[in-house]
Formats: sequence, structure tokens, C-alpha cells
Amino acid sequence: MGTPGSGKSFAAKREMVNAFLITSDDIIIADPEGEYFPLVSRLGGQAIKLSPTSPHYLNPMDINADYDDEDPLTLKSDFILSLCELIVGGKDGLSPTEKTIIDRCVRLVYRDYLQDPNPANMPILEDLYNLLRKQTEPEAQHIATALEIYVTGSLRVFNHRTNVNLNNRLVCFDIKELGKQLKKLGMLILQDAVWNRVTINRAAKKTTHFYIDEFHLLLKEEQTAAYSIEIWKRFRKWGGIPTGITQNVKDLLSSREIENIFENSDFILMLNQAGGDRQILAKQLGISPYQLSYVTQSAAGEGLLFHGNTIIPFVDRFPKDTELYRIMTTKLSEQQVGV
Repeated sequence: MGTPGSGKSFAAKREMVNAFLITSDDIIIADPEGEYFPLVSRLGGQAIKLSPTSPHYLNPMDINADYDDEDPLTLKSDFILSLCELIVGGKDGLSPTEKTIIDRCVRLVYRDYLQDPNPANMPILEDLYNLLRKQTEPEAQHIATALEIYVTGSLRVFNHRTNVNLNNRLVCFDIKELGKQLKKLGMLILQDAVWNRVTINRAAKKTTHFYIDEFHLLLKEEQTAAYSIEIWKRFRKWGGIPTGITQNVKDLLSSREIENIFENSDFILMLNQAGGDRQILAKQLGISPYQLSYVTQSAAGEGLLFHGNTIIPFVDRFPKDTELYRIMTTKLSEQQVGV
């Protein structure tokens, strides 16, 4: 956590590099500002740009059939319900009838794939749309009409089979150019793709790191916030380590549910904080006035580390005359000179 310019992204990249070099763990990055590509490319990772003009596609209907003790269809149905709720909109969300229709169609749309898990049998959004059109209830036609713009209309970027390498141990999703209408949908689909990867890695006894930059953006929408809370609650059991990178502490603590994310975080790296946020965090974490001085008008790379009941002040002076620094820095002047 930290204000703009405090070194949040740089600190996150430092941790990613450490995980990449000293472990065999997988690393996935949600990148809403398109700033992690140089590092990911230099480490041989898979950089995926999701936008209406990109040749990269991510299929929201992808499913992993091996969930050990959990029913993959139940988990996928829950995701697609969230997806449809985000698309259909409305203050009260989906009605019980609409939820029943969607669940019915989800179980039908995966029937061929689960009988023969061939990639060619993996459904796409259009298959779900066509099934909804075949239902007799007027509610089904309402849902299908809302989906139409994402299937045959101008926002059909997610109506394709996945064509990028999601098996690379370092994957970065750039969602900067998705636009206002698609960004919320894109973030939810990205979260589900991470769940799929975590379930695959869980069976292989492999750890998955998931870094989410501009984390406060996910907390603004009910569906993506609910998904984020679920990630924080359940990832550890599945061998996952989620990390949120954010400047908006007020958003993080704006509701009791979202506050659970904060309380379920064992490690906090705190950089320079705005005045109002400092007071909130001091009360929440029991920071003394002296310790608070380390995040008050502090320089980039200076702050506090929290682990359990331990609070440690730190100053990180990363050597600037290195290739790694030039790749990781987000300062425009240094990028122009060094890259």
C-alpha cells in the first residue's frame, strides 16, 4: 500500500523477481496500466494484451475438470452467474428464475466437453447464448439479449477460444485498453482464469502467486469484490498467494466484507501514506506515532513491513546502475533513458 510515486509497483516487481529466481512457483499478474510487460518479457514470460484490437483471446468458458473434492460445474456455474449479473445489471441483480435458467444452461453447455475433454469441445460464450435463446421462459430471452453485444456485437472480444499460452510460469494480463464497458468484465474473467490455473497447480502441488495492481478497482464492483474476497479466503488452501497493490486504503476498508481481505493478509508492505489513510491504518494496525513517521512524507522505497505482530521499518536503495532497475522502474524519465 502507498501513494502514487511511493514505490508500490517497484516493490511488487522486486518480490516477483525473487519468487521467479529462487522458487519454481507460478506467477500471474493483473496489470490494468500496462507497466509490467518489460519485466515479464525479459524473464521469458507470457504477456497477454486483452483489448478489442488485440489478437490475444481468453475464453471465459474455460473449465478445469479436475477440482479434486469439488464439483467443477458448480464452481463454474457460480462464476457465470456473477458474469451474467455484471452484464444484465440492475439494482437487485438476477432473479431466482434467471439464476435457475443460467445454471440449467451451464450444465447443458458443458455436457459434450465433460464427456470428451477435447479442446475442440470447449464451449464459448456464443454456445451459452444459443442455449439461452432455445429456452422458453421470457427471462431467458432477457438474459440472451443482454449477452448479445458480447457475442455478436461490438464487444465480442471474449467470444473466442483461448489462443495464448497460459502454461508459462510467468503470465501477465494487460487490461489497460479494454475500455470502460469491458474492463469490469475483463477483471472478472481474469480472476476466473487464475482460479483455473490454481486448481491445476494444486493437483501438481505447485504454488501460484497472483499479483493484482490497482486492487481498489476490483473492490468497486460487487461481483469482482465478492470474487476477490473468495480468493483471499480460499487461496491458501489451494496453494495460492494473492497480493493486492493499492493506494486507496479507504476503499479497502469501506465495508465489513472487504475488511476481511485486510484481516486475512499475513504480510503488509506499507509505503508513504496520505494523511487520512495514515490515521485509519494506525488505528487498524496499532501503529505508534514513531512508527507512523516511516510512512509520513517518506521517500520512494521507504516504509514499514508487517508480519503477524512484528513491525519493521525499512529503506530500500536498489542500485540504479543495473539492467534490472531499468526494467523495473516506472519513472518516465528513467524509462526513456534506460530502456
